[in-house]
Amino acid sequence: MATKGSGAVKAAALVSPGHVEIVDIEEPRCGADDVLVRMLAVGLCGSDLTVHSGTRTVPATPWVLGHEGVGEVVAVGERVRDRRVGQRVAIEPNYCCFTCPPCRAGFTSACTDRVVIGINTPGLLAERVAVPAEFTFPAAAHVTLADLVCAEPLTVARAAIRRSGIAAGDSCLVVGTGSQGLFLCMALSDLGITPHVLEPHEGRRDLAVSLGAVVAGDSSAGFRFLFETSGVPEALPPALERLAPGGTAVLIGLSARPLGVAMSAVVYRQLTLIGSLIYDHPSDFAGTVAALENGKVTPSLVLGAAFGFEETGNAFDAVRSTPGKCWIDLTA
Repeated sequence: MATKGSGAVKAAALVSPGHVEIVDIEEPRCGADDVLVRMLAVGLCGSDLTVHSGTRTVPATPWVLGHEGVGEVVAVGERVRDRRVGQRVAIEPNYCCFTCPPCRAGFTSACTDRVVIGINTPGLLAERVAVPAEFTFPAAAHVTLADLVCAEPLTVARAAIRRSGIAAGDSCLVVGTGSQGLFLCMALSDLGITPHVLEPHEGRRDLAVSLGAVVAGDSSAGFRFLFETSGVPEALPPALERLAPGGTAVLIGLSARPLGVAMSAVVYRQLTLIGSLIYDHPSDFAGTVAALENGKVTPSLVLGAAFGFEETGNAFDAVRSTPGKCWIDLTA
């Protein structure tokens, strides 16, 4: 049921933990450096679930959800010169400040004043949104909507791979094949790397295999690289044991609980631990959109279920059990 108000734009908003409604919000204002975007599709991920469940507190309710968005530019601000009406764009939902020390060093993922869509500023699950033009990435017309809606999580995976230093022919283990693990498997396979996976959910495990992965056996070990995507602290210590001495573990999954890894387990085996958070602006996101335009990857293969805008509440309920990624198709 829609909540009636004075606004002119419909949005899918959290009204209480676990409860989503279609509400009316004010028409967004397109600032001088912004573009106004008609939203076409929004993907759902684990961070959206933490907001939906109430685990992550948001500034107010109703709170517009969603951060993995794709849309069409319908207006441009007066100072915008490199975007035009009619372009389809993928939205980079992490706005760095450009002025803090990490930003000045090109390490924008560590921005100390980062604005995160759907977390500390309202999300993208609305008919129209205003976005800083610099954080939109136009895509060629031949890139399908289903592929483009995967741009943000695919960029997270590609950034983790970049930071790891892995190369074609290297051996690696991926722990967890939720949507982020699946995008990793796809991107690794594209590099000529066969990922071995650990995943208890049969449907997700089978989907990973269809993307070029193989299931790690009970005794599989000696991997040079490990990518942890599950965010389950208990999964890390046994996974580290599967690394070869001198191996590298990249931690992508998030948890507030301690890892439970003994320092000696890292020091004696001379392991490298890397934390990989989102991506760095603008090269990582631009690189992903270029890869989509070149046809190097088909991330829509990771999509599991599509829902209409009015079904957003059902989409959130389905995320944890659906193999592959759930997404909202606002054109349906």
